[in-house]
Amino acid sequence: MATYLPTIKQLQYLVALSEHGHFGRAAEASFVSQSTLSAGIRELESLLGVTLVERSRRVVRFTALGEQVVDKANRLLREAEELSDLVQAAGKPLSGKLTMSVIPTIAPFMLPRILPRLRADRPDLQLILREETSQDALESLHHGRSDCVLLALPFDIGDAEVEHISDDALYVAFPKDDPRDPPTQIPPDMIDENRLLLLEDGHCLRDHALAACNRAELRASASMIATSLHTLVQMVDNALGLTMLPQMAIDAGILNGTEVVARPVKSATAKREIVLIWRRNSPREADFRLLAEELRAG
Repeated sequence: MATYLPTIKQLQYLVALSEHGHFGRAAEASFVSQSTLSAGIRELESLLGVTLVERSRRVVRFTALGEQVVDKANRLLREAEELSDLVQAAGKPLSGKLTMSVIPTIAPFMLPRILPRLRADRPDLQLILREETSQDALESLHHGRSDCVLLALPFDIGDAEVEHISDDALYVAFPKDDPRDPPTQIPPDMIDENRLLLLEDGHCLRDHALAACNRAELRASASMIATSLHTLVQMVDNALGLTMLPQMAIDAGILNGTEVVARPVKSATAKREIVLIWRRNSPREADFRLLAEELRAG
């Protein structure tokens, strides 16, 4: 009796629909027409003899079995990617396509300095970048959308390999004529929780900043209303409060054109660790360690 197995393309369509929750957006992300993606998923359902997706005009809802199939499809697609990686790793080191997720508080400050040299030194490397928050980046890594992630610790990364890149000190940024005349180094107890501006929830730098202060009351009092470091700097420049910035951003010139002053926090925990992570037992481990060396050299 013949056995008909789902195709990789059908599984990719199903996973894309699960990620985007909309046939049109899933088709766009898959670079096919909506009718092609829909037909592929219907073929998969017909092949399996079950309904995976409940369709209506307003909503796409996966059945309980459909959710299980999506989970299994993610694992199968990741295995297929690793099969390709295995072949890739046997060729020229650090070459071919490599997708890296990078968190927003690193990407605009570190990558512009590193990418030109990396392109010159590794012309056979096709580096594709995804800017995502730490949690989203880990999801991308888990589901095979990214091969590696450049992020900051401390953060719960689960069962992943880690390569240290650098330590990044944290600074307090305040208006030029701050009435408290802050000293050369800012003690955590000098940070006014009523004036503190931080990134919105979802950015790990927010937690790093609060941990550096080591003051529990800041978690409840901080005004977490900005979506980017550049927005925070503009708010401080307009005397709306003070904030905390990584040295990486300061070195990259985020304060240029402003009257904001930044001074280091006087605390042993006032830093974050920049790391590159990837899935444990990946056949491209040697490539990732080479990439980490390139990132450190930058």
